[in-house]
Amino acid sequence: MSENNAALTKLDTSPRSSQTYIVVTAFLSLLALSGFAYYGLSFFYDFMTKEYGWSRAVVTSGNAVGKLLVGPLFGFFAGWMIDRYGPRRLMISGSLMMGTALVGLSFSSSLSMFYLFYVFNALGYVFGGPIPCQVLISRWFDKNRGKAMGIAYLGIGTGGAIVPLLAAGLEKEFGWHLALAALGVLIILISLPMVYFIKDPSSKAVRKERTEKMIPIKSMLKNPNFYLLAVGSMCSIGAVGGIGQHLKLYLRDMDFTQSEAAHVLSFVLLSSLVGRVLMGWLADLINRKYVMILIYTLVASAIPLLMMPEFPGRIYLFAVIFGIGLGGDYMIIPLMAGDLFGVRALGRTMGIILVADGVAESLFPMLVGALYNDATKSYAVGFTILICVALAGAIIVSFLPKASEVKRLNGLAEQV
Repeated sequence: MSENNAALTKLDTSPRSSQTYIVVTAFLSLLALSGFAYYGLSFFYDFMTKEYGWSRAVVTSGNAVGKLLVGPLFGFFAGWMIDRYGPRRLMISGSLMMGTALVGLSFSSSLSMFYLFYVFNALGYVFGGPIPCQVLISRWFDKNRGKAMGIAYLGIGTGGAIVPLLAAGLEKEFGWHLALAALGVLIILISLPMVYFIKDPSSKAVRKERTEKMIPIKSMLKNPNFYLLAVGSMCSIGAVGGIGQHLKLYLRDMDFTQSEAAHVLSFVLLSSLVGRVLMGWLADLINRKYVMILIYTLVASAIPLLMMPEFPGRIYLFAVIFGIGLGGDYMIIPLMAGDLFGVRALGRTMGIILVADGVAESLFPMLVGALYNDATKSYAVGFTILICVALAGAIIVSFLPKASEVKRLNGLAEQV
């Protein structure tokens, strides 16, 4: 047997531990670059407002500036690079840029430096966050892709659950500047090593991917389903971002201590772990369109609890419902995109959709901050808008076709 045939045989009979390695790698990358970075930064907003005198709209604007500058310029480019060269190189770059961003933000007392390092934050997210992880999982898994994606996305919830408690402990011991810098270093140490040793998927998976018809980008952009998916996901992601970026500030308005607020934030992310596993399991069991509608409805139904009069367990009831919706929100989008447009074009598809989602995720927190009533310490107007937006997302995605309908239409197209 030739060396090439032997190599192919070895790849085709690779143990399941190879898939396990991929899931663990994606898990750790999402834990660090999404869980630690996204939820860790919002934990420090109240320290920034107090020390620098910045408003709530200003401290939440860094995320908006970074993603609005980086997303349109690099989102599609990153997706194209992933489809062409694989996710490994971009994930390494993303890890280094995200760690640099948090270290820089820990000492950025001027708005110019604040925005500069938020650009690094956005670059790290685009190159090393959900897009390459989604492609990585999709290339290695065909059967049970929803479960694999759900397990990998547990990293976001795990990181988000750990980081408030970790940040609170570090801040108490070293002050918030060094605490934020330490998170930046941890991001690199957690995400980089396993990414470095990623290998190509089995030859069987590669052959299947290469025989799958690549949907041209022009055809995708002419497809109404692309815009239904993009706008629907923007609505829900915008609502999630609006709540997530302001939750710590809301809790401080309610006279929660730093420790109490950290425990609530951690509980939200612990609940998201349940949501990721549950929604990943449902996505392999029933039509993913209905799972998406369920997730968006959960997000919309949780927000009114923040506006109700106080009753025992109110904030933790919110944390459970919102956390489950949050857990499935980001994970379901690439699964739907893969059903609609195929795995081969997933990098480019998600490169565009995640840019749109990033715009919504960054602008809605700014809107909520601008609508915040300082005199009454009320988020009523902003939160009401977020409820309407989340419900709009559920309605929009209800018009998406079922996976079976997509396969039938693709089959007819191939016959023609």
